Amino acid sequence: MEEVVQIRLMEVDDLDQVMEVEKDCFPQPWTYSVFFNEITKNQFAYYLVAEVDDKIVGYCGLWVIVDEAHITNIGIHSSLRRQGLGEYLFQGAMEMAKKLGAVKISLEVRVSNKAAQALYRKYGLKDGGIRKKYYTDNQEDALVMWVGLE
Repeated sequence: MEEVVQIRLMEVDDLDQVMEVEKDCFPQPWTYSVFFNEITKNQFAYYLVAEVDDKIVGYCGLWVIVDEAHITNIGIHSSLRRQGLGEYLFQGAMEMAKKLGAVKISLEVRVSNKAAQALYRKYGLKDGGIRKKYYTDNQEDALVMWVGLE
């Protein structure tokens, strides 16, 4: 990626652009109000955005509860996938989790999403089990992955 990518905390003013990414990425997108509640009312939630040329092109959600972090979702606009943006966001989420005192991080990923699994394994995440029929759009199983943070 040649353009400068900025990773920063999501703000309410970002939500219209975040919704564009969300609708592009997911067959059953979260609503505006879900994101609004996550960033304004959920004391455990931290959401990051990736900006290129002042346009939001991706986001990542993170919950930190006591000393455990959980990635809730990562979305990159389809026109910019496979350029390292997901990795930047994932790195940002891991760093934030560490700063907030988390000692491990976990996530769910579609069993068919081999590219994402390869990225997570690159950062040491291990398979932790299967959540049967986790994804409501097609009943696909989720692979649970996790790693301890140093």
